[in-house]
Amino acid sequence: MDKEFLLKSHFHFIGIGGIGMSALAMGLLKKGCSISGSDLVKNNETNRLEELGAVIFTSQVQQNIEFVISKFTNKLINFVVSSAIKPENEEFFYCRAKNLSIKHRSEILAMLMETYTAFAVAGSHGKTSTSTFLSTILELCTHDSSSITGGIIPIYNSNCHLENTKYLVAEVDESDGTINQYKSDIGIINNIDFDHCDHFSDLNEVISSFRSFAKNSKKLLLNFDCETSRNNFFSNSKWSNTTTKNVAYAIIPTQINSKYTIGKYYEHGNFVSNLNIPIPGLHNLSNITAAIAASRMIGVDFIEIKRNIKYLKLPKKRFEFRGQINERLLYDDYAHHPNEIKETIKLGKLFIKQKNNNEFQKSRLIAIFQPHRYSRVKQFTREFAEELSKADVIYVTSIYGAGEENEDRITSKIITDLIYKKNKNVCYINNYHKITENFYELTQKGDLILNMGAGDCHDFWSILKEKN
Repeated sequence: MDKEFLLKSHFHFIGIGGIGMSALAMGLLKKGCSISGSDLVKNNETNRLEELGAVIFTSQVQQNIEFVISKFTNKLINFVVSSAIKPENEEFFYCRAKNLSIKHRSEILAMLMETYTAFAVAGSHGKTSTSTFLSTILELCTHDSSSITGGIIPIYNSNCHLENTKYLVAEVDESDGTINQYKSDIGIINNIDFDHCDHFSDLNEVISSFRSFAKNSKKLLLNFDCETSRNNFFSNSKWSNTTTKNVAYAIIPTQINSKYTIGKYYEHGNFVSNLNIPIPGLHNLSNITAAIAASRMIGVDFIEIKRNIKYLKLPKKRFEFRGQINERLLYDDYAHHPNEIKETIKLGKLFIKQKNNNEFQKSRLIAIFQPHRYSRVKQFTREFAEELSKADVIYVTSIYGAGEENEDRITSKIITDLIYKKNKNVCYINNYHKITENFYELTQKGDLILNMGAGDCHDFWSILKEKN
């Protein structure tokens, strides 16, 4: 993707406000392209794009496309969509009817990756966290790294930091099967799980899509602790948090609490050093080990990594502390798959345990969960109930459909009914406004409140603050 081509190009993003789409739009803007886009809701990302010169529409109608075509007559115009954009979307429908140049977001990201030494971070869980940790290490150790991710990286305070650097960390998505688009110098597979039931029918189809990704990676870095990736892929570069045998990189934890993790770091079975990592949780330790391993694969000095590890932070919405209201602590997490909920609740319990050791009043773990997609609820009803029931009190809200049709008339009550068999402290509450209205009846002083989901549930803190 040369500079001349970019300067001659205009990109219009249909659904520009999404975390992945806005990152690409920001990257292309930084590369010198003119940008426009539409979204029904304005957010921090669209506001920032507008400040930097992008044309933002708050409707998705045919006239937007006609305006773009008339305004950018001297440019090669590409219309960009993600898999979330439905065929009946008026802008998308008009572009297809007029045979205009339409590109999927994966094509744009793949095009950008070609001009860098690219790290492609893939996997069913932990992609954004791993991308954040790797971006932070490379930025601090090499000062020669860019990043495009599906989350806000604290060191950049952005989901996109695209400069003329040697390295690029790119989070790549398997949810719609477009993962085969990406070619990378180092491909990272965190783990493989059955998810995205709207696109894949079983685990074998998910594995198959990752095989294409592995084939397109010059070097592959694998999580040895994930049975599915271990049994289906081969690589000389593997990491683990349970063993130092048959792996190139390992951190074996010796102490984990709510503030940090201490572990012994090994390379090729040889002890190298103790590490004090300022992030709690075993799942986070796995993501950090992957980031260190990828950095070492390109020759980053371990002493430099160890020196900068204290600056690691989780991305936004990953066990993110939002604040305290009347002695109740609120955390936000993006967990929307049963295995993610399992790890998030486990981390919450670690915080509760430490809190209860230090305080007279016993704290409770309150889980508020907004299910994401009807197809996912249908597939994982029992697993959701199993993991959520481990919290002290559970409130489940209505399902965030993410554009899916509810053909089977599924509701969250099928989850709450199953939870009730294991834990009587469960309640279905239609929406977050009802939770905020009854917040002090539903919670008590000392509670740690864990708000989980991938929909609009993260507005909860803002609604809560307005009412207090």
